[in-house]
Amino acid sequence: MTLAPGRHARLLIMVERSDTAMKVGSGDVPVLATPRLLALAERATVQAIGDALGPGQTSVGTKVTLEHLAASPVGAHVEISAELISVEGRRLSFVFTARDRDAVVATGTVERVVVDRERFLAGLTR
Repeated sequence: MTLAPGRHARLLIMVERSDTAMKVGSGDVPVLATPRLLALAERATVQAIGDALGPGQTSVGTKVTLEHLAASPVGAHVEISAELISVEGRRLSFVFTARDRDAVVATGTVERVVVDRERFLAGLTR
């Protein structure tokens, strides 16, 4: 695994009705839902490290902080950027920011842990 701080990724989305709090059930207003924003931030972290993981490796989310600061209506263009800021063994720490034009929509952190995909899935119990 060749992971080092500084790896980053950016996503640009247009808020669709399917992204709204009304649609995902986290509220009753037609704006970008916080759970959807979190999923996008996590996607950016996955993209930031995807090509640096070894064969059979993946990462799983373990901890998140998110501050949703402003509403983004349907049709808004939101850019989500994530940067790897710390690597401690298998533990990876990221910061992310979401922007709608020049306004900061959200900020936060995501922690992920690198795991062996097969071992991780074999450990699941139902």
